[in-house]
Amino acid sequence: MARARRLKLTLAYDGTAFHGFQIQGDRPTVQLYLEQALSRVAGHPVRVTAAGRTDAGVHAAGQVVHADIRGRIPTERIPEAVNSLLPPDIVVYRCEEAPPDFHARYSATGKVYRYSVLEAPHDWPFIRRYVLHSPLRRDWDLIALCIPYLKGRRDFAAFQSSGRRARSTVRNLRRIEITRQEMGWGTIHHLTFEADGFLYNMVRNIVGTLLEVGAGRRPPSWVAEVLESRDRRRAGPTAPPQGLTLVEVRYDGPAAPGGEPGSRA
Repeated sequence: MARARRLKLTLAYDGTAFHGFQIQGDRPTVQLYLEQALSRVAGHPVRVTAAGRTDAGVHAAGQVVHADIRGRIPTERIPEAVNSLLPPDIVVYRCEEAPPDFHARYSATGKVYRYSVLEAPHDWPFIRRYVLHSPLRRDWDLIALCIPYLKGRRDFAAFQSSGRRARSTVRNLRRIEITRQEMGWGTIHHLTFEADGFLYNMVRNIVGTLLEVGAGRRPPSWVAEVLESRDRRRAGPTAPPQGLTLVEVRYDGPAAPGGEPGSRA
């Protein structure tokens, strides 16, 4: 029997048509289609482990999974072979051999997510799957004043949705950036978050809270009060999934040890 290789695969997907990444019976999920394709290419059942389990409607530009594969197919040919069997909404664009102890989740040292908000009188059909459309123009200078309250190593219990509880709710939110993209017919505001890990729905809950501030319904200092409360009910609503993209998973080395993995953001 051929020796198994541990592979690190990087993929992108449009999450609109999927019930999230993780297998849920026969429902269409990214993991279901990816495992089916890899199993056909390898000639044996293949299971994958992802760096993060994105929810239904959430996209990825840099999701990472690991899988153990036997067989003689060259590693560099696997993306082409797998992509020929995947639906067009999923693409594997990188495949490399990794050390046996590499783990897509536990070896990760950080993740980068982006949430995009379109401010325009009308939704735009070509990008509506990838942004939150808002006809209301918010004060993004007010939103920027919230960033110092969120950056750094903090207890983000107030921004964790129920349904999945982490052992620790402390995370190091290393970076929050706001950029704007003028489109002529509207403006797209991108909020980028980088942390060592994320709690369940953490990014979407933070975004929902920031948008409340931008709408003038709360002052920036309210964000500090929400954090201190550790109470999810004190924060803003959960922002819809379509504006969220997993941009990148970071590793210090191919098998660098990681802390407790973040959950779905």
